[in-house]
Amino acid sequence: MRQFPPRRIVCLTEETVETLYLLGEQDRIVGVSGYAVRPPQVRREKPRVSAFISADIPKILNLEPDLVLAFSDLQADIVAELVRAGVDIHVFNQRDIAGILAMIRTLGALVDATGRANQLAASYEQRLARIASAVRPAAKPKVYFEEWDDPLISGIGWVSELIEIAGGEDVLPKLRFQKAAKDRIVSPDACAPRRRM
Repeated sequence: MRQFPPRRIVCLTEETVETLYLLGEQDRIVGVSGYAVRPPQVRREKPRVSAFISADIPKILNLEPDLVLAFSDLQADIVAELVRAGVDIHVFNQRDIAGILAMIRTLGALVDATGRANQLAASYEQRLARIASAVRPAAKPKVYFEEWDDPLISGIGWVSELIEIAGGEDVLPKLRFQKAAKDRIVSPDACAPRRRM
C-alpha cells in the first residue's frame, strides 16, 4: 500500500539526502548513495545502496521503499529496473540554481514539508543575493571547475553560476548550457591558465 507522505525513502544521490536532513525529515530515509557524506552522521545512520550509476537493486527492494529519489539520465537504467519492480520513483534533473531551488521545494511537497522547504529555498536565495551584491575588486579571478578528471569534464551549469555570484569568471562559460557531462568534456589546453596581456 502506497503512503503519502512516503515513510520509506531511498536516495540515489546526495543532494536529496542532505535536503531531507535540512528539512528534519531524515527519519524517512532508509537507504542512500555511497556518495552521501552530508551531514556527517549519514554515513553512520543510513545503509548505502548505490554508487552513482549502479545500485544494489535487491538491497533497495528489501528496504521496501515507498519512494526512490534519483537524478538525471545517468541513473536511467537503475530507474527502469526499479519501475519494472513496481517502485515509485521521482527523478530530479536540476542543472542550474533555479533547478536546485525547485528541487528543494518539490522534495518538500513530496514529504509534506512545503513550508519548511519554501523557507530553506528562500534562505538560499537571500544568501546568494547577499554574496552577489558584495563589493569586490574590479579584476575577476578566472576559474576552471573540474567535475571529473578522466576524462576532464567542466562544471555543470549551477557551478558556473556560483562562480559568477562569488565574483569570479568561468573560463568555459558556454559549457554551462551543456546538460550532459559528455558534452562538457574538455582538453587540458582548454582549461590551462591563460596569461594576461
